[in-house]
Amino acid sequence: MVQVQSIQPTPNPNAFKFVVDGVLYAGTKSYATAAEAAGHDLAESLFAIDGVDTLFFCDRFVTVSMKASADWRFVHEQATRALESYQPEGEAAAPGAAEATEDGGGFDASQLGDSERALLERIDEVLDDRIRPALAGDGGGLEVVGLDGKTLQIRYQGACGSCPSSIAGTLMAIQNMLQAEVDEELSVVSV
Repeated sequence: MVQVQSIQPTPNPNAFKFVVDGVLYAGTKSYATAAEAAGHDLAESLFAIDGVDTLFFCDRFVTVSMKASADWRFVHEQATRALESYQPEGEAAAPGAAEATEDGGGFDASQLGDSERALLERIDEVLDDRIRPALAGDGGGLEVVGLDGKTLQIRYQGACGSCPSSIAGTLMAIQNMLQAEVDEELSVVSV
């Protein structure tokens, strides 16, 4: 069984980060619906809690985003119970582990030309070193979903997925950093 070490608020008022003492999921995985979570026992039990909207797993934490109408005290209590009764034997690395990645990316770069693939590699280095750790600190993440010329398409995960500040401020900060460190013509859009 795992123990909840802390429940941390995030910049998103409807999302909380539950930090535990064991690995919940190898890599990262975002679930937008209960149907997507089918086969992952812990995710299924968290979605069974009234008011849970989305889930984002990242190694030793899960960010639980709640519907605006949810009773956050009830969700905290029930999520803590679900987490502390969870037996991670093998499952943390099992369902979806092949699709989970260290960087959270699910984009297939094999369709890109050599120059775009090289650009994406440089982008991923900056995302992995500077952006993703910062987002994870706030209970979120991002997934690269496309690269079209100099336009990078991303999808926010976890607390970032429905946070008002990620839509404008964080997106602009990511674009500015990538322009300064990778290519000044890059633009970043959230899909």
